[in-house]
Parts: sequence; structure tokens; C-alpha cells
Amino acid sequence: MTKNLLLLTLVSFLIFGGNVNAQRLITKSQKEDPASKLPFKKKLRYADRLFEQYSYYTAEGYYLQLLKEQPRNAHVHLKLAEAMRYNRDYGPSADHYGKAYAYGAALYTKAPYREGIMRKMNGEYEKAIERMEFFKTIYKAKDRRKLFKQVDKDIAGCKMAMKSILNPERAYIKNAGPNVNSAYTEYAPVPLGDSALLFATMKSNKILYKGKDKREDYYSKFMWAPKEFDRTRVKDSFEVAMPFKDDAGRFDTKSHHIGNGCWSPGGDRFYYTKCIELDSMQSKCEIWVAKFDIKRGLWGKPKKLPITDFSKDDDNPKISSTNPHCAIVGKKEVLFFSSNRKLQGVGGFDIWYSVYDSTREEARQYRRPQNCGKRVNTVKDEITPFYNTEEGRLYWASNGLVGVGGFDVFTAEGGPSRYYNTRNLGFPINSPADDMYYIEDNSDKKNGYVVSNRVGSYYVKNPTCCDDIWRVIKEPSFYVRGKVIDESTDELISEAVVKLTSECTQKIKDTFYTKNGNFLMYTPIGCDYSLAADKKGYVSGRTVVNTSSKDIMAPDDTTTVTIYMRKMGSGGDLNVNNVYHYFDQGKTHNYASKAMDTIVNFLRDNPSISVEIRSYTDSRGTTAYNKRLSLERAREVLDYLTTKGIDRSRMIARGLGEADPIRPNNSEENMQWNRRTEFRIIGDVPGKRIVYDQNRPEYIDKSGDSARRRNTAVPDDEDY
Repeated sequence: MTKNLLLLTLVSFLIFGGNVNAQRLITKSQKEDPASKLPFKKKLRYADRLFEQYSYYTAEGYYLQLLKEQPRNAHVHLKLAEAMRYNRDYGPSADHYGKAYAYGAALYTKAPYREGIMRKMNGEYEKAIERMEFFKTIYKAKDRRKLFKQVDKDIAGCKMAMKSILNPERAYIKNAGPNVNSAYTEYAPVPLGDSALLFATMKSNKILYKGKDKREDYYSKFMWAPKEFDRTRVKDSFEVAMPFKDDAGRFDTKSHHIGNGCWSPGGDRFYYTKCIELDSMQSKCEIWVAKFDIKRGLWGKPKKLPITDFSKDDDNPKISSTNPHCAIVGKKEVLFFSSNRKLQGVGGFDIWYSVYDSTREEARQYRRPQNCGKRVNTVKDEITPFYNTEEGRLYWASNGLVGVGGFDVFTAEGGPSRYYNTRNLGFPINSPADDMYYIEDNSDKKNGYVVSNRVGSYYVKNPTCCDDIWRVIKEPSFYVRGKVIDESTDELISEAVVKLTSECTQKIKDTFYTKNGNFLMYTPIGCDYSLAADKKGYVSGRTVVNTSSKDIMAPDDTTTVTIYMRKMGSGGDLNVNNVYHYFDQGKTHNYASKAMDTIVNFLRDNPSISVEIRSYTDSRGTTAYNKRLSLERAREVLDYLTTKGIDRSRMIARGLGEADPIRPNNSEENMQWNRRTEFRIIGDVPGKRIVYDQNRPEYIDKSGDSARRRNTAVPDDEDY
């Protein structure tokens, strides 16, 4: 059995407890492929029957065989696209939806929309929008009004994703590595302090076969992995994982999938889920709890959590409760969980909570579960809750809110019953694929984990088939604090605009509208940044802040700088040394480019200034010849500055020949000094400066929380 065969075990079974992939194991007969020689119609019926039995992986193989015989068969393309969608092979699935519509447009009118969804989950956002917009023009069925509402939400998610990519969360996402992740599903990470990780896994890298391998081999179980460390600190990588067992082996079973562990705030109760497979190809997940016996020093016998008894649908195999997470909310101990119970449910799986009261008798300690409301839950599925007590903030995964992929991680303030400021965490915590199980550890930076099938996960069949645990490392906060000073008076310059420019892209990264000459700006890791200021009547100096050499695990830091400005007047010379020319040539010396780059930086920092390029010769040659040669030299410098992105309209090239020598032309050394280029400020171009605006706030952390809310906020609509 490949990991892909267990794909739905995570999404539909271990999380939801709903329908699962019937082909969780490859049987011996399937391995030998007895249907491969059947005629087309019989093989198609066989493949369709496998599909109906949720054997999507095996069905996919037969559909691929069928396409070799009839490559333009629209039905086969559609069924193959569906099988690949369930197997989370997004790109190929989108291609086959497109072909299904191309060969059977009248039959498969929803295919362009589903193609768009697969394009979205493959990160092809512009193409996804195009296919969804096209779908709205051709779909005429009666359900179009309701369906188009969902289509518009998906289009909004694509647009939000494209914005979020340009302004990502300050975090670095890396795979937890082969000591944690395997070719099968890993899920439900729980940090053990900041030194180890508990999680659930099948922990197998081989294909399992029914009848050949032990049945318990394909049940998920708890494992834990300590972090590696050296002499100075704990590192952010893991040692080989080990089984997680208490002395009595109470958290282990050979007949259930075990996972989703969490402790009560006091550590005396351990919650987890047990999921059982039913004969009807359904499954059911229940929450269990074990209490620690202090006298005996052992965990007591686990019991099924009584909150499931409040559901009238408790005996319905389609009803499951899973994903327990216990936290303090206000002064109450609250157990959050996910369930698809119908009574008071919004739709699909919702996030619910139950208040725990230890003063009550044991049977009544868990109060009746309450729905977390429509600011959290939607008509689709909400799963994997995590509550940050210090921030008073709930995190969860949803595929019903506006998202950048399939399941996205969201957060909202409040709790346990009322929430506000719901927002999508955006890139890179979320991806075009499925992202869930977000949880933070106890480190100072609040690093954490997320479970995702994004590209880069370990897999057997396709790059996005399989869920791994990923490390969320919050980028250290590097800031630059400084002053804008008049170099002649040493006084603060008010109402200046400070510009932060990336040395990697030469684009302005941020601006600060300072009223009194003081500023504070965020400098993201991985690049160096130059700072300059804008104010009418002034010329700015520059300073550079280095973060390219900073490590992702470095502590927070603030650099202090000063930006000097001087009053500008027309005709001011710019002191630039070492722009010298070879004898009888327009070409500059090799080392002159470094000197000319200082002019490039000056003109970038002062976008309104225009300059005159003044080039000279020594006294050898006729006056007319030297005029032509010096003009050639000035144009050579102008061309260089233009290649660096400086607008030619801001520069004038002048050749002054042998005029104004700075040394007597009586030796080769002195004549080399005279073969030079100088620069002079000649004007201030209107409209080129960033003008101070008193209505702009002084400090906007455009890479921080305020911007993420603006760019990825969830619309305040009950349908969202």
C-alpha cells in the first residue's frame, strides 16, 4: 500500500471519521492486476466500480490504461480527474478536467470549475481565476446562483493568495525531516516543551500488502522524537522517533487508529482519539481521556469522553468527534474539538467546545458542547483547533472560508463562544495545498508546527499526495531605529519621509512618515537595506543595515542609525573620486565603476535630483578633438548610469575638453588626474519626491500583523 492509498485516512478518517478509501491495502489479486486484459467496456465497468467503492488509487491505474485505448473518451478523463482529485494530484487532475470538458462540453459543464479548483490548489492562481470566470459564463443550471456564490469565494481566495505571496508572514517553513516524517501520513504534532515532539504516524516507508503484512502495521500510533542538541543549545532538528507508551500500554491498540493527543493544562489528563473502521466503509472517531493516578504513578484506564453522549446521533456511524485540544480561556478550562454532529451544527465538521468543571461529579464534569459560531464555522469543514491562552486567540483549519488553498489555517480573537477579527494566516504558513494542525510551542518566538501536503513532503506516488509535519520557525524581529539630522546644524529634520530600499531588488520596501525626525522600521531577514530620506530642499545621505547574514534562529535585534541631510542648492558639486579615463579613450578605468556606483546610489536615494556629467581631457591634442573626446567620455558615464536604472532625463552629458585642469599638465601622473569626470547638481525635478503627508501614520509594520489583517482578512459575512 502506498502512502497515497492512506491519503483519505488522514483527511476523511483520522480527522473526520467519514468515508475512507476502501483501497487502503493492495490485495494480492490487485497486485497481479487480473483486469488489465479485459475488453474496454468491462474494464471501464470494473474501474467505475472501484471508484464507487472509494478505491481511487487502483481506479486511477485502470483509467490510465483505458485512455491508452481511447484517448478522447470524455467520461474516462472525468473519472480520472476525480480519482486524482481524491488522491490530491492537483496538476494532472486539472488537465484531465480540462480534457473532459473539451471532449464532452455538453455533458460535463462543471468540469471547468473543478479544473479551476485544482489549478488553485496547484498554485496556478491566474489560470484558476480564468477557468472559474469562464465557468460562470457557460453554466446555466438552476443551482447556479448558489454555486456561483461559492465560485466567487474561490476566486476571492485566488486573488488573496496572489497578494499574500507578495507580503508573506514573517516565518520560515521547513520539513521536520526523515526522523519524524515517513512515506505515510504524519499528523497531530504536540510540542513537549521546546525539546521534543509527540505526533501520530504509521511510520512506514514500504508498501504494505493485505495478507502479507500484519494488520496492525497500517494503524496509526503515537510516537515521539527528541530534538537534537549540541553543547550550546537545542537545535531545530529531530533525533530518531520512538514509540510513545505508558507502562501499561494504554495508549496503544491493534484494532484502532490512535492519534490527536493533547494534555489538560495541569497535565493530569491525556485526551486522544480512537477511530474504528466499520463494515459499511464508514468510520467513527471518538475522544477518549485517561487520568493520571498520582498514588500509583500510572495512567488510569482510558474512558470514552462523555460529551459524545449529548449527541442524539451518537450511534450514527457518520457522526464523529475528534481533534481534542484543551486550554484555559479566561478562568475556565475548555476542551475544544471538531465534530460533524447535526444538532446546532453549521455544516460539515464544526469547531465545538465543552467547559470542564472538576467540582462536579465525574459524569457531569464536561458541560454540554457548544458550537463556536459562524465567525469560525461554515457550511463546509472546520478542524484541528488550537487555542493560545496568552493571546486569547483560536487557530483552526477550514476549507469553507476564503483561502489560498484547500484547507487553510485561520485565527480569530475571543473565545470560547464569541470571536472577532477572523483572518487567514496567509503564506508561507498556508500553501496552495492542504494545511492544518497549526500549533505553537513554548519558545520565546512562539515557533510552531503545521501539517501539510505541500510540495516538499515525503511521498510515494505524487508530490502532494501525502501529509508531513512541518516546522514553523518565526523569523526574528529585526528593526532599525534612527534619526534624520541636518548635517550643518545637527538638529532633527521634521516631516521627512524615510525610505527603506532592498539592496537585493533595488525597490522601496517601506516608507516612514516621520513628524519629528525619529523613525522605526522593520528590516526582514535575508537582505541588506539602504535608508535615505526625502524632503523638499534637502539632499539625503544614506546608511545601510545588514540582515543578509542573520540566521533564522538569531534573537530579535534593533540597529540604531542616523541619516544626514543637507540643504540643496543648484550648482552644488558632488565629490566623487576615481572616475578617471584612459589616454585618448572614452572608456573609464576598470576601478571607476565602484565610484560611479556611489552616484547611482545617490540618485536612487534622491529621485528628484538631476545632475550634470562633466568630463575632461588633458592638454594633449587640439581643442576641437579634446571637446569631442571629453563628450564621448561623458556619454560613456551616462550610459553606465542608465544601465543601472537611472532615468536618462535626469542627466546631462557635457564635454569640457582640457578646461579647468586640477593639476598642471606637466607630467603623466598629473595628466591622469585631469582625465576625469565630475558631477554637479543642476536641479530638483517636480513630482519625483515622496512628499510628506500628515494624514499618513508614522509607523506601519508592513510585514507584520497590521498588514496581514488588511491583506488576508476574512469578510464579515455569516456565509463565510
